[in-house]
Order: sequence, then structure tokens, then C-alpha cells
Amino acid sequence: MYKRLAFFYFSYFAALGALIPYWGLYLKSLGFEAGHIGTLVAVLMGTKIVAPYLWGWLADHSGRPVLIVRLASAAALIAFAGVFLGQGFWWLALVTAVFSFFWNAALPQFEAHTLAVLGPAVHRYSMIRLWGSVGFILAVVGLGFLLQRQGAAVLPAVLLVLFSAIALSSLGVRERPGTEHAEDAGSIFTVLRRPEVAGLLLVCFLMQLSHGPYYTFYSIYLEDHGYSRGVIGQLWALGVVAEIGVFLLMHRLLPRYGVRRLLLVSLWLTTLRWLLLAGFVALPAVMVVAQLLHAASFGLYHAVAIAMIHRYFRGRRQGRGQALYSSLSFGAGGALGSFASGYLWESAGGALTYGSAAVVSSLAAVIAWRVTGSRDGRGKV
Repeated sequence: MYKRLAFFYFSYFAALGALIPYWGLYLKSLGFEAGHIGTLVAVLMGTKIVAPYLWGWLADHSGRPVLIVRLASAAALIAFAGVFLGQGFWWLALVTAVFSFFWNAALPQFEAHTLAVLGPAVHRYSMIRLWGSVGFILAVVGLGFLLQRQGAAVLPAVLLVLFSAIALSSLGVRERPGTEHAEDAGSIFTVLRRPEVAGLLLVCFLMQLSHGPYYTFYSIYLEDHGYSRGVIGQLWALGVVAEIGVFLLMHRLLPRYGVRRLLLVSLWLTTLRWLLLAGFVALPAVMVVAQLLHAASFGLYHAVAIAMIHRYFRGRRQGRGQALYSSLSFGAGGALGSFASGYLWESAGGALTYGSAAVVSSLAAVIAWRVTGSRDGRGKV
């Protein structure tokens, strides 16, 4: 079972490793300006606001999250094929909206399914999730060299193959029989009214808001400063290697230090990362350090957030809990971050845009310090 779970993560994040780092370059090759690129990436992120919770509600009420993953993966594959039918702004916006509506539905339900399979061993989630990081690395490095030789025009065909792999890998995962829990009683809003839960979701929103310039313009930013696409791919991969290192350690870090401390560390190191990108992009050695900090800004942060969401949303609320995390952070936060960064990039440039991202992530750190609390002194899972 664990191998099948790992294969889905591998396929899904291989596609992500092709899409996120290079989609902006592909759009740039079509002649789009920064504002349009930011808007199209915002559409990609924006469907996460609605899609995960809608599909999460269906999964929780049907008790069949794997079926939802399969349907969403197949529909995403079919919808993405529309990119071959046109290259206009509005057509790509439509295709992106439809494709990502289904694609963004798959991962939160798969996360909930994985955590349900793990049961009390939730701290070992990262040992399965790291295979997604491996897939991301292979895709981002391989495509970096491929695009350097062949140009960005090959990207849609590569993505179509990878989305096919996601759909196939979902067929190998078996549904887990549902189990009733005492926590099933009552509305999900009783959980959302808890200050620590609302505060956590706000922190997650701000964290992904700060990532908007990174996911939208990082490759363009480096290319504009003389980095080759091969080197850009290697820098993306380096960040994910650092992420894997954290995932390998999370089963020890979580019980030892607790979620609150680790969350605060991840937020402050994220702020440092954006400041390095703002001020030292011309220095390759500093860019290496900045990418190593991906271990904190994604690896550490995501593992902690997943554990906290799993703790707060129990039983049949798990699917909707993971969906809310995805919707409010990667969806609302990511979309607003991409959209705003597109226009800030045009008017103020990359340095100020990344500086603004540092302000947002530092605000998230202050809020996390104030609202998450530590009733047990360590905030353990």
C-alpha cells in the first residue's frame, strides 16, 4: 500500500515540477507580459479556493476519497489537452480554470487518505511524501536541460504525459473502509470558531501569499539576471533536495520539538529567504543558500501544517480540513500572491516584490506566535 501511495505522490509532484517552475517561461515565450502571466498563474492557483472544499465535501459524505482522486485526475488530463487548441489569453485562462478545478481537487483528498492509512503513525507522513519531492527533482532538472535545448514549446506535451501518469497511478490506490469517530458529531464550523484553528489558517494564507513571486517569477527573475535554464532547473532541484532532507527528519523533529516551535522557525527562515532573493540575486552562492531554505519555507512548514490540520479536523472532517488548508493557503493565498506580484513586478521590479513577500511572511510569524499558543509548553502533535 505504501508503495502505491508513494507512486501517486511521485507522479503528482513530477507534474508540479514541470508546471510551476516553467509555466511562466512558456507563457513568456508566447509573448505575454508580466501582468498577464501573473493573472494566468493566479487562475491556476485560484481554483484551489473552491475546488478542494467542494470535492472534500463530496469525499467526506461519500466516504470514498480515492474515487474522487481518480475522477479528478482523469478530468484534469482531458481538460489540459485544451492547451493544444489555442494560445490566446482568454482561451488559456479558460483551459487553466477548468483543468486546475479538477487537478487541485485531487491532492487534498489524497493527503487525507494517506493520513487515514497511517493512523497513529501520522508523524511518518513525510517518509511517503518525500517521493513526491523526488519526482519534482527529476522533472525540474530534466526539463531545465530539455527546455534549454528545445525551447519552451515542448512543455505542454511533457505535461500531458505527466498528467497521464497521475491518472494511472490513482488507479492503483485502494479505497480504505470508513470508520466512524466520536469527533464526527457537529458542524465543521465548531472547529473553525476555535481561535487557534482560525489563526493557523490565517498564517497558512499569508505564508502562501508570500510565495506568489517565487512560484510565478522565480525562473524569469533568474533568467533576467543571466542564469541559464539548466542552472535554473538545478536551483529548483536543490530546494527540493533540501525539502527531502527535512522530510527524512520530520518523524524525529515533530515529537522532539513540537509543532509550534517548528512552525515559527519555518516562518522566520522563509522571511530570510525572500530577503536574500530581494537583495542578492546576482550572487550565485547566495542563491544556493536561498534555495536550501526551501527546506524551511516548504518542507518544514508543510509537514507541520498537515499535522496540525489533521489534529484539529478529526473523523469525517478530515477531507474538508485538508481541503480548507489547500483552499485558503495554496488557493486564496497563492492566487492573490501571483496576481499581486504580477502587477507589482511590472511597476516596482523583482527586488521590491520579494521584499514585500518578506514583510508578509514576517507578519505570518508574528500572528503564529500570538495565536497558536503552547498549552503543553511545546505544542506537540
